[in-house]
Amino acid sequence: MNDLSDLIAADAVEAGLQVANKKALFHQLAAAAARRTGIGSKQILSALVEREKLSSTGFGGGAAIPHGKIEGLERVFGYFARLSTPLEYQAVDGLPVDLVFLLLSPPDAGVEHLKALAGVSRMLRDRQTVAKLRGARSKDAIFALLSGVEARNAA
Repeated sequence: MNDLSDLIAADAVEAGLQVANKKALFHQLAAAAARRTGIGSKQILSALVEREKLSSTGFGGGAAIPHGKIEGLERVFGYFARLSTPLEYQAVDGLPVDLVFLLLSPPDAGVEHLKALAGVSRMLRDRQTVAKLRGARSKDAIFALLSGVEARNAA
């Protein structure tokens, strides 16, 4: 299991986000990221929408990694949301999405952005981890899974 603690903070986890559709999800993610980064939500939303136009960031198995490069951001930033109800996302496998990891990077963070995407993707492709994320009862439990705390405690 990966350790994503360098990408995500405990206050950047949502355990039961309620949204009606993908557009509303992006608005909620942009607002949450804006509160934590100080970057305007419109700028974040625009980056997410533009990236999504290229191809869906829903990569299958009910997971998505919306991402973008943001001027003014100083480091790679992550935000995780488990949706209360899966929603239509136009994912590559056609399945609805309920696990969303938002990833934002500075424009010059080429390698760091790709490494972060790869790490998040690896984690969200692991069936055991995905099952644990879906079954976690709290934001703290989700954060422990994402940050590798559970794996360190088991060792």
